Amino acid sequence: MSTYEVLQQFVASWGLAYFGVIFIIAVVYALLPSKRKTFDEAARIPLRED
Repeated sequence: MSTYEVLQQFVASWGLAYFGVIFIIAVVYALLPSKRKTFDEAARIPLRED
């Protein structure tokens, strides 16, 4: 088997799991109670009249 085929097989089998884990981590980070104030302030930026 060539190197390309080995890498292709690895990515095909583990790539989806990797991106799934990254997505879960991002969602958990966004929903942490300690980050609520930061994200609330960021959500109001477009509504500010400077």
